[in-house]
Amino acid sequence: MKLEMAAVTYLVRDYDEAIAWFSDKLGFVLMEDTPLSEKKRWVKVSAGQGGTCLLLAKADGPDQE
Repeated sequence: MKLEMAAVTYLVRDYDEAIAWFSDKLGFVLMEDTPLSEKKRWVKVSAGQGGTCLLLAKADGPDQE
């Protein structure tokens, strides 16, 4: 059985800032940006087609930042 890692969570201060950094500076592709609540979004970026992607998660308070 082949195992793959679908996503790795990466904590960010701000979703839009992180999307801009990964896409504009590093060439990643925005795969998904879905609102979950007023403060949370499901944001995935990828370095290419398929494979593992980064799930950008907004830090929840100073401890996570």
